[in-house]
Amino acid sequence: MTRSAELPATRDRLIAAMSDALQRRGYHGVGLSELLVEAQAPKGVLYHHFPGGKTELAIAAIQSAVSRLTSALDRLIASGADPVAALSAWMAGAEKQLEKGRFEKGCPLATVALESTAEDETIRGEIAAGFAAIRDRLSSALVASGVVPAKARALSTLIVSAYEGALMQARVAGSLAPMTETASALLQLIQSELDAVKGIR
Repeated sequence: MTRSAELPATRDRLIAAMSDALQRRGYHGVGLSELLVEAQAPKGVLYHHFPGGKTELAIAAIQSAVSRLTSALDRLIASGADPVAALSAWMAGAEKQLEKGRFEKGCPLATVALESTAEDETIRGEIAAGFAAIRDRLSSALVASGVVPAKARALSTLIVSAYEGALMQARVAGSLAPMTETASALLQLIQSELDAVKGIR
């Protein structure tokens, strides 16, 4: 394998190791040595790809997580699914991932946000941008279905807040019940709003 072919794979392994660590233990709960062992990468390679060290690697992992979440939403919306169906499928996917990870892996954005301090300004900014990107996707889908922009923005904020809260509750309880119940309530709320737009009672 050539060096040019090896480097992207190494970078991907580093991001994957950090992503897993963020989901399980947060940013401050994992050390560089542990990450390097998990990624099977020497320290020199880490700084080659991420000159900013652990912080830059964490930002790349957060961006990767946001990309996965928004891409999943984009695919669902592009498939022609209405917001209720898209949201249902999106949250069902999160439930499957949580169960697959035996309730040990939460959302990396929420996990890091909760443990961050004022000194983590760069990371906090990246997380805020990630949440905003997800809200924007949801809001755009609602607006496309006829919901007025202000209401769509408020609903998208509620969806993200409820989703993250339900995910945390499900994780600590070791049960999908908080997520399924939250999803049901959200879907009913969104459907009611869409019915109101269409004049359906």
